[in-house]
Amino acid sequence: MQEKQRTTQVEIIVFKIVDTKLLFLMLKRNEQRGGFWQPVTGGVEAGENLIQAVNRELQEETGIIDYLRILDDVYYFEFDTIECGTLKEYVFGIQVAPNIDVEISYEHTDMKWCTIEESLALLKYESNKNALKKLVSLLSD
Repeated sequence: MQEKQRTTQVEIIVFKIVDTKLLFLMLKRNEQRGGFWQPVTGGVEAGENLIQAVNRELQEETGIIDYLRILDDVYYFEFDTIECGTLKEYVFGIQVAPNIDVEISYEHTDMKWCTIEESLALLKYESNKNALKKLVSLLSD
């Protein structure tokens, strides 16, 4: 699925299981980008499909290139922006190894591995919270 640049985004909820505990990677955007906590997110560039965008954004924002599995079609939502109009956001889940190293990009100032409760408390937007709940529901099935 390809769309024009700046009309489509991907959200990647990175998670790991440590001693049966499910943990999610939360990133704090730098102040110029709002200063709030979120999963990995980014735009789909011209000529990319969604999976290519997921892999690129994951590597750019976390340094992660290897993962255990990908869950696609986790959640979908649209939102309006002043800069770009209506954006479509496709949410993916990425499971990584428990001992994964994460190197955040200049876009972020901090990172945390959080439980579902901690993640929901940190997330600013309802759409991100709903996506996380949907992923947890899929993982519970």
